[in-house]
Amino acid sequence: MRVLILLAALVAVATSTETFVGWISGWDPRGPGHPVDVRVPLPSLQPLKAHLESNGISYSIMIKDVQALVDREKKEMLRTRRWLPLSTSTFSYDSYHNLAEIYDFIDLLVAENPNLVSKLEIGRSTENRPLYVLKFSKGGTNRPAIWIDTGIHSREWVTQASGVWFAKKIVSDHERDEGLASILNEMDIFLEIVTNPDGFAFTHTQNRMWRKTRSRHSSSTCIGVDPNRNWDAGFGGTGSSSNPCSETYHGPYANSEPEVRAIVDFVKNHGNIKAFISIHSYSQLLLYPYGYTSTPAPDHQELHQISKQAVAALASLYGTDFEYGSIYSTIYPASGSTVDWTYNQGIKYSFTFELRDTGRYGFLLPASQIVPTAQETWLALKVIMQHARDHPY
Repeated sequence: MRVLILLAALVAVATSTETFVGWISGWDPRGPGHPVDVRVPLPSLQPLKAHLESNGISYSIMIKDVQALVDREKKEMLRTRRWLPLSTSTFSYDSYHNLAEIYDFIDLLVAENPNLVSKLEIGRSTENRPLYVLKFSKGGTNRPAIWIDTGIHSREWVTQASGVWFAKKIVSDHERDEGLASILNEMDIFLEIVTNPDGFAFTHTQNRMWRKTRSRHSSSTCIGVDPNRNWDAGFGGTGSSSNPCSETYHGPYANSEPEVRAIVDFVKNHGNIKAFISIHSYSQLLLYPYGYTSTPAPDHQELHQISKQAVAALASLYGTDFEYGSIYSTIYPASGSTVDWTYNQGIKYSFTFELRDTGRYGFLLPASQIVPTAQETWLALKVIMQHARDHPY
């Protein structure tokens, strides 16, 4: 259900004395003047509709049955698992894959391309899963680098799937694509495809809509921390929650999550990362700092111009329309986010993508859209990477 609201209307719903059975969860709250996507349990559907109508709040139903989409997605995945790929050339890039399959893909890619690709383990998750990063390099030590991560929010499956596609794209095109070749001649690329492996595994086995990590930090029975509110940049401020049961729970302290701490340590130890791109879904946005303050970033104008060029490149393939701007002004205040921290560490070219779509399928984007999503996003990534190459600092 998509609800068109202003802030006053949102407050009216949130403070209502009406009782709605079950859990009504927001999928994409963008703030005043924007639609809000909410997932409504069946027992709450009619009471919520009556409440919205009595308050003059217009709405439309985007997905009639979320579970039906989840079931269809599972069925499609089972069909693609009837055979195991023997190489990355026969890997199914237009299907969703579980953690083991993605890790197997990583191993195949490294084995096939030992002179370009290596696998780094930068840490371990709460549940002791390895945190793997692919390094694409033509040699040299501590060269200027670009970081890309996907899947920090575990339910955003098109991001991990796009990360897999990006990895194959790099090895396929690193010699024949002049732009990519020139980037790799001067810079390394680091790619973390499954940034939140515990949460991702949980989305495959228990709860497809799980967003957070799987850690425990309090006497609460609720589990997990929002890993995109756990960074030491305005930590604990607006747009994050101190409630362990909230989907935006920031955790007990900055960098409490091993998945976050591993990246923090890696970035600090490397010391020469020039662009940092964290990829989410959904909403079709390209965002840059800041999220925790309305004060423009010092490099606001340059970041805005890069974003304009990147979304134009993205749209050139399929016409997909992206908005762009600072996190705070474009989507909502969000304290403790990844790219605010990286920007404050001196990584000027820090960006967040929100990939397809704008709510028709939300986190349940059909697998048929994986490759088109990855293809168009890659064009935008190249704009950012080439700018970082051409504007050393």
